[in-house]
Amino acid sequence: MKKLLLSFGAALLFVAAAQAQTTYGLKAGVNLGKFSNYGDQSNNTSFYVTGFADLPVAPQFSIQPGVSLQGKGTKFVDSWGDVANADISTNIMSIEIPVNAVYYVPAGSGNIFLGAGPYVGFNVSGKEKATGNLGDFSGETDYDLKFSGDDKDFNAIDAGVNFLAGYKFNNGLLLNAGYGLGLTNLVPNADQTVSNRVLSFGLGFQF
Repeated sequence: MKKLLLSFGAALLFVAAAQAQTTYGLKAGVNLGKFSNYGDQSNNTSFYVTGFADLPVAPQFSIQPGVSLQGKGTKFVDSWGDVANADISTNIMSIEIPVNAVYYVPAGSGNIFLGAGPYVGFNVSGKEKATGNLGDFSGETDYDLKFSGDDKDFNAIDAGVNFLAGYKFNNGLLLNAGYGLGLTNLVPNADQTVSNRVLSFGLGFQF
């Protein structure tokens, strides 16, 4: 019983120490998105905003859970003889929950950081915009994407792995770069798995 109480007390002290050292941060920047297995594409430019907590678990090593608003998608040309020739952009807004493991390496007036971890995302809105010739229509049109129902355009759940790198100055300023590797299929009933591929750059601050 005494050992159990001592172990419980040690666990409480560990949690209290971790909470005392926990810091919080905010990052924002530019996303360059594409889809895997989606033909000839170009980057779809969007944005991201991420709030996170940094929980130290060992010297120079932290776990960073967070919540993120992520703009994703792609751009491509739909061409089919004289019937269709249009530039199409697909824009999807997702709320993500990442949990990253981050390692810090002291360098100069701060730390280089490297990290990776899983994420799960919930696609909450989207729009597809076409400019050009689409059969009987010529000009510009847009369409609200559906994420539920039998006729949905994309699946609502997205999951994958994040990779991140950057530099944290001693004053808390962050320079960030990252890559999101989607592992789930975005398109219902697709012959191949269509997943997100997102390169990101941004700035942040850790308090």
